Amino acid sequence: MRPTPLLDSLTGPSDLRTLDYRELEVLAEEIRAVIIDSVARCGGHLAPSLGVVELTLALHRVFDSPRDRIIWDVGHQSYAHKLVTGRREAFRNLRCRGGCSGFTRREESPHDVVDAGHASTAISYALGLATARDLSGEDYEVVAVIGDGALTGGLAYEALNQAGALKKHLIIVLNDNGMSISRNVGAMSTYLTQMRLNPRYVRVKGGIKEIVESVPLVGAPTDRLMHSLKERVKNFLIPEFIFEELGIKYVGVVDGHDIRAMEKDLSLARGVEGPVLIHVVTRKGKGYPPAEREPDLYHGVGPFDVETGKFKAGGANPTFTETFGRVMCEMAREEPRLVAITAAMKLGTGLDDFAALFPSRFFDVGIAEQHAVTLAAGLALGGYRPVVSIYSTFLQRAFDQLVQEVCLQNLPVIFTLDRSGLVGEDGPTHHGAFDLSYLRMLPNMTVMAPSDQEELRDMMWAALEVKGPVAIRYPRGSGSSRQVDSRPRPLEMGRSRVVREVEGEVTIIAVGRMVGIALEAAEVLTRRGVEAEVVNARFVKPLDEEMVKERAEKRRLLVTLEENVLHGGFGEAVAVLLQEEGAGCRFLRLGLPDRFVEHGKVDELFVSLGLDPTSVAGTVLRSLESVD
Repeated sequence: MRPTPLLDSLTGPSDLRTLDYRELEVLAEEIRAVIIDSVARCGGHLAPSLGVVELTLALHRVFDSPRDRIIWDVGHQSYAHKLVTGRREAFRNLRCRGGCSGFTRREESPHDVVDAGHASTAISYALGLATARDLSGEDYEVVAVIGDGALTGGLAYEALNQAGALKKHLIIVLNDNGMSISRNVGAMSTYLTQMRLNPRYVRVKGGIKEIVESVPLVGAPTDRLMHSLKERVKNFLIPEFIFEELGIKYVGVVDGHDIRAMEKDLSLARGVEGPVLIHVVTRKGKGYPPAEREPDLYHGVGPFDVETGKFKAGGANPTFTETFGRVMCEMAREEPRLVAITAAMKLGTGLDDFAALFPSRFFDVGIAEQHAVTLAAGLALGGYRPVVSIYSTFLQRAFDQLVQEVCLQNLPVIFTLDRSGLVGEDGPTHHGAFDLSYLRMLPNMTVMAPSDQEELRDMMWAALEVKGPVAIRYPRGSGSSRQVDSRPRPLEMGRSRVVREVEGEVTIIAVGRMVGIALEAAEVLTRRGVEAEVVNARFVKPLDEEMVKERAEKRRLLVTLEENVLHGGFGEAVAVLLQEEGAGCRFLRLGLPDRFVEHGKVDELFVSLGLDPTSVAGTVLRSLESVD
């Protein structure tokens, strides 16, 4: 790692104002070097943060944070912001327990205005803050930094619409790099591309306005006619009209790597009444050639070699995501009605091969989870079998659509929830900690959780036979299967499977990835003189009631183990059944606590939560002792 004297000398963002532009260029290089080094060791969001280094410096030179509020949408582009706001040392342990979060966190610094993690929220936050400022008679700037990918999300437009109506003074910086996680899709993406790439736009913008607005008007009818004509010509030749028509003043297009140019426009925006949008164009991955060439691949990465750009080898087993992608292609070859939908996560959900092989049956809707679910409902109504693949934490955004558009109508939509349970270093905004709770409450919904990749394959094929909605949730990373045969095994709906059959006083009923934890915990218990049967629940809904009632009659202790919050989860479903049956056995629920879990490696988090094999075994032993 090369020396970074300028960065090391910073005590806070105000120090940036003492540097000249040559020094700022050197500082930008130092910041990029630190980001690359830290992400190479710890993993993280590399390309997004590399692209906004100069933008970050310009923002902190013009605005007085934390008095002025700078809100980073999503927050994964905030690494440079963290480095110039006093977190140089903590950044060495980026995304590790005790180190910097990979997103903005209020508890981490007064310069972090919100706990960010989900896209398209920054403008709404900013409008709320600007309104609160005006109601309180205070005087500070509010700046929302939002990516062009976030403009595929409806929440951003709801906020833009309200901002134009309220006419509150706030500054929106549109960071346009043509990417979200995967390449942006949709009409807005095309629109922004035309704005930033059309050289005619830059040349004629000023001149056309002057010419059109100088047309003489004669008489009222002619006045109305010419006003209409002027507006049509302006709207045709000047593509900024979509923002202007919403009541938002537009400035752009600005080079996002030219600090001087950005400072000029940001400073001018401070004195403008009402909302202002500054359109900044940046290059995602700037300063690191592999990330510049493949910005989607280097959006969020694990550890890698800086010199070669090659990622460090993972496990030998296929991941759940890879298995899902392969099985989707196999299913699509046999089922012509199968279609796939994702929300700006073609690579992240493993659908890149499907998209290449079946382009007419693949739909990336952008960061628009609500639309994804309702689009799937429409396809199902039209006789197709849609599979909606979204990270667990992001499907939360479409809860109403799950209820109204899919479950209420009992439509055969398959939901695959990647990154369920603890995702590790991305932390509380990305842990899939609630899906079992919010899915099992919905009428008509079938909820499954595979313990390994082969079981994921079986569940996907079985889901095709279900007449109503199905959700399959699985974790990030690899499972225990070393290879996955293409032929599915029969799966009896609603039935669990005994995976460790012993005669003893304890039964552990585990869900998903926790089946492996349960098996290891059972081995620990055996060494301590206690035999424990392990049951793979497989289905959270419908619950295998017959199995539960049978074990309640035979065992001293019944244990449920899940990677979901205990409130509303699998264990609660078992508890309700035991209460209704008047079961006399002792019952123990183990799962995620009633709090947001911090970031860190998954194994470390399991230990801290008492969900590793040794801790689970210890808890079971203490519960048995209390029974005595």
